[in-house]
Amino acid sequence: MLRKHLRYFPKISIFSHKLLFRSKNTKAKISRFYSLLFSCAFLLTSLALIPTANSTAPDTSEISANPQTMVQQGKAYYDAQQFIEAIEILKQAAEAFKIQGDQLRQAMTLNNLALAYQQLGQWSEAQVVIASSLELLQNPNTTQQLQMQGAALDLQGQIYLAQGQANSAGEYFSTAAAIYTKAGDEIGVLRSQINYAQALQASGMYQRALEILQQASITLQKQPDSVLKAISLRSLGRTQRLIGNLDQSEDILEQSLEVAQAVESPQEISAAFLSLGNTAKAQADTQAAWDYYQQTAANPNIQPITRIQAQLNLLSLLVDAPQKSITVLELLSQIQAQIAQLPPSRASVDAQINLARSWLKLENQGNIKSQTIAELLSKTIQQARIIKDQRGESYALGQLGILYEKTQQLEAAQELIEKALLIAQSINAPEIAYNWQWQLGKLLQAQGETKSAIAAYTSAVSTLESLRSDIVSINPDVQFSFRESVEPIYRELVGLLLQSQGSQSNGENLEQALKVIESLQQAELVNFFREDCLDSTPVQIDEVDKRAVVLYPIVLKDRLEVVVSLPNSTLRHYATFLPQTEVEEVFTRLQQEIAPEIADFNRGSESLTTFWRPRSEAPPAEEYLNLAQKVYDWLIRPLEQDLSASEAETLVFVLDGPLLNLPMAVLHDGQQFLVEKYAIALTPGLQLLDPKPLPRGKLTALKAGITEAREDFPPLPFVERELEQIKLQLPGELLLDREFTSATIARKIGSVPFPVVHLATHGQFSSNAQETFILTWDQRLNIDQLRNLLRSREESVSEAIELLVLSACQTATGDKRAALGLAGVAVRAGARSTLATLWLVDDRATAELMIRFYRELTDTRISKAEALRRAQVALLKDKYYQHPRLWAPFVLVGNWL
Repeated sequence: MLRKHLRYFPKISIFSHKLLFRSKNTKAKISRFYSLLFSCAFLLTSLALIPTANSTAPDTSEISANPQTMVQQGKAYYDAQQFIEAIEILKQAAEAFKIQGDQLRQAMTLNNLALAYQQLGQWSEAQVVIASSLELLQNPNTTQQLQMQGAALDLQGQIYLAQGQANSAGEYFSTAAAIYTKAGDEIGVLRSQINYAQALQASGMYQRALEILQQASITLQKQPDSVLKAISLRSLGRTQRLIGNLDQSEDILEQSLEVAQAVESPQEISAAFLSLGNTAKAQADTQAAWDYYQQTAANPNIQPITRIQAQLNLLSLLVDAPQKSITVLELLSQIQAQIAQLPPSRASVDAQINLARSWLKLENQGNIKSQTIAELLSKTIQQARIIKDQRGESYALGQLGILYEKTQQLEAAQELIEKALLIAQSINAPEIAYNWQWQLGKLLQAQGETKSAIAAYTSAVSTLESLRSDIVSINPDVQFSFRESVEPIYRELVGLLLQSQGSQSNGENLEQALKVIESLQQAELVNFFREDCLDSTPVQIDEVDKRAVVLYPIVLKDRLEVVVSLPNSTLRHYATFLPQTEVEEVFTRLQQEIAPEIADFNRGSESLTTFWRPRSEAPPAEEYLNLAQKVYDWLIRPLEQDLSASEAETLVFVLDGPLLNLPMAVLHDGQQFLVEKYAIALTPGLQLLDPKPLPRGKLTALKAGITEAREDFPPLPFVERELEQIKLQLPGELLLDREFTSATIARKIGSVPFPVVHLATHGQFSSNAQETFILTWDQRLNIDQLRNLLRSREESVSEAIELLVLSACQTATGDKRAALGLAGVAVRAGARSTLATLWLVDDRATAELMIRFYRELTDTRISKAEALRRAQVALLKDKYYQHPRLWAPFVLVGNWL
């Protein structure tokens, strides 16, 4: 998005020198000077000089020799978009000021001249002019000179950023902020800081950019509405979108739109609509995105590049889901005609690359010829080289390589991809390089060079690991999708490693495959949190539990693989060769058979106990047993003899995404459930495991719950009995209903070192962190708020929470990876273990299981996983609770000891 903004706001200038010196009052002079200078230096502005539909050419019947009048005439040309004429007269004005010895006005005129050059994409000329301006201002003695120096530095940064040189741009913006600070110019500092945040975004450093923009927006809230405020809010909203905070992004962008409308800025209004469309698209609200993009494109008073960006986004929507109001070919013809009129710039290069991406999809549908796409990309490569936009050149070369791969020109494709990779590595752009390493691996695999393909894939994964701290920097302008852009690399590498033959390398390949699977789990969590908050340490299973076996199932395109780590043994693996769709369909059907139809339950005031069918009405066991046995045959049957020989007591699953919502306890060997034979635990990976066991002795617990209906959630009448019975086993504080507020529980957790925290309340786990929450009496706690609440004790109490229990939660309906939210809570909360439910369970059954679990937990000889197993087995042998939907959804995540 930053790229498309670069060309929106260069038309601000400091033309009205005459006005500057009319006031005799120095303070007024400075104020007026700054009001004129204000928009010039700011990268993203749209004040007086944005041309309107009524812009006309200036009257040139008489060209004045007065340089100040010449500057005004240059402004008129500029407003009329007659940039060549503006350049000629501004050159004359600058020379006249030089003859007069007026260095300040000369510098101001040179800045304007640079802006005109920038409009034409004449970057070298713009650089020379700005350098001359800075030379004139190298020894500023007055506030005015300092402000002008800051403006020139901002312009220099703008030119670098427009050419894709974000690091250099950031240096100039940072220096400009320091100059404005010296001048005592608070607004100037803010403007440069916001520009600096744009440079950070262009480099993929979104968290740092977010911090700067949030502080700038707080400061600007005290100021009256202005274009600067609208821009700051829009930039903040964009950053929130890129890090995954879509609701916040929408709210902030709507504020930006309101400010833009208040100051009557057509350019800022359209920019806000465009950003709102991008957020709506990220929210999967296609209709809203379509409407926003159309409103942007329909505005006659905006920069051409803004309209093109909106139309490109409309095209991407059309490619995926055709609309009746316009055809793909109609929109394509409009975009092509407008792109052809753009001067070379980073924005035009990006526009052409985005067009090529859409064309590649259309080429798959037979609507566009490959030759047409190749010609566009070749032209884009040349433009990128002219303006020295190496990032754009790398993207265009890579896209051309992908096109050649599609047309089976594999050697030519490999050559292009290798060139794209070399450029990305030379400019230290790992967020680009990883993709070309991936494409190179696919090309090598297609040519039968498996060893080289593994090396290329391994490099791609290593590059992604280096990007973990800012994974959203990957392709932000293409609506980055972890599922499409990152996850396949890990899976395809695992597939290559596990199919590679040769006894000598097999052990090494298995070790590497296991590490890649663990890395995929961590990458998913980083993407879930939208930041790298994981502290991983490699752990061997023998070091944790000599009677535990770790299973790593992973679904590949053509098979289901299982890698197994047995104590005191080498790794082994086995596979079931079935299409991915068939395997996932079985997982989904089994989960649907054993889980209640929550989506069909009308949440109201009635108790959940009235929802559950009596045993006489429960579905026949055959409906789920056949599926449970099939999954058992895939995951466990090939391992039975090894499990017996190892005398294993606990099975620890590092579950792949498609398996996350399915409780392993329900797997069936034809005679009994898996939980009847083994204790079961889940972990996002051994590297994230805290191996310290639960300290035994007299356990205490902080218990809290809600029995009454809250918001849209039904009452949980058996929660009170559940908590009262638990209190008999584990003494400690009990907070019920109105006592269970976020403030109260934070205070209790922070003051007393309870090893166990038990929350009997509604909650939801989702693959979207923003939709994962726990309900207290006064609010919904999202995952970050829960983390802060549970970790409030860390400053005052040294002991971590050993066990967090969430006994009335559920996974989001229709979300196939909703249990990722459970893994996220388990990691983020800071507890060594988390016990939670995958779906909403009858609260009477929950009470029975929890009471039994804590009763077993008081036995110091058994693990938490074994205590849970015994409680589940006790329920499944009870005729009132024997159906898996009542005991299977309880899962233990993290340390099982």
